[in-house]
Amino acid sequence: MLESPVTPTRATRGTFRLPPGMPQLIALLLVLLVDSLVATNFFAIHLQDGRLFGSPIDILNRAAPVALLAVGMTLVIATGGIDLSVGAVMAIAGATAATLTVAGHSVPFIILVTVASGLACGLWNGILVALLRIQPFVATLILMVAGRGIAQLITQGQIVTFNNDSLGWFGNGALWLLPVPVWITIAVALLVWLLVRKTALGLFIEAVGINLRAARNAGVNGWLVVMSTYAISGICAAVAGLIVAADIRGADANNAGLWLELDAILAVVIGGASLMGGRFNILLSLIGALIIQAMNTGILLSGFPPELNQVVKAVVVMCVLLLQSPRFIAMFKRRRAS
Repeated sequence: MLESPVTPTRATRGTFRLPPGMPQLIALLLVLLVDSLVATNFFAIHLQDGRLFGSPIDILNRAAPVALLAVGMTLVIATGGIDLSVGAVMAIAGATAATLTVAGHSVPFIILVTVASGLACGLWNGILVALLRIQPFVATLILMVAGRGIAQLITQGQIVTFNNDSLGWFGNGALWLLPVPVWITIAVALLVWLLVRKTALGLFIEAVGINLRAARNAGVNGWLVVMSTYAISGICAAVAGLIVAADIRGADANNAGLWLELDAILAVVIGGASLMGGRFNILLSLIGALIIQAMNTGILLSGFPPELNQVVKAVVVMCVLLLQSPRFIAMFKRRRAS
């Protein structure tokens, strides 16, 4: 007896899903393709003085600060929190680095104190959120507002400039053909990935983000996990601030890291993380940062005003949040079922 052929049903149709990370890679390629249409020789890369130059390399270089912020922000968002202070922490770190450089301190000491300032800011946020149970949005908004004031106090309200080639190397130097900020970002991202994926910390972060009460009942120290994520976020912001200060060889407390906290959040959301907390992927957050920088580059190459960047980012945020909305997803499924 011949078996009747299996016909696809609604249950079997529409079950195809792209592999994890594929939507982000496709989005990055599409943005780069659009960039290449508005700029001739966009993908051209040439070697000069032991360093690669070209628009793709520039995107990697300029994306480094946001990528660093996104690494720390990924962990914070995975716990169900948010860190609005990373831009201000960048300003504090840059002001600290520039002031210490002008004072004549050694580069290792400058780096140590700058990173420590970011750690202190992260611990402050962690105490407010984890111990005092203040809403993350409000807790980090405090430092977002006060941080630039602190940076201005450090610089005494002035734009501090310096001429130190050793420190400047971290912002505009080259190593193994690529800009130093790219390697710093890779190193920090790799260290954080090893920390969260080769230890139990990553599992604890996801558990806290999915259900804090259940995680505590399972023996997870929730407040310590949350505080650790904010501490890592502060360190990443400090490293980003150091790179920016080293690049421009100075510190501007008013403009350093301005609105970059929104770029970092957008990068994490583009990477597929839910603002409600839970599972996370650091690599996809880095790709999200590249997508943002590629969009910025495309807008500048097109001759549009830089202010258009904020409008485009707002539209992207709205689209991503819609795709994450349970009501929107349910509505979409009902339409497909009908």
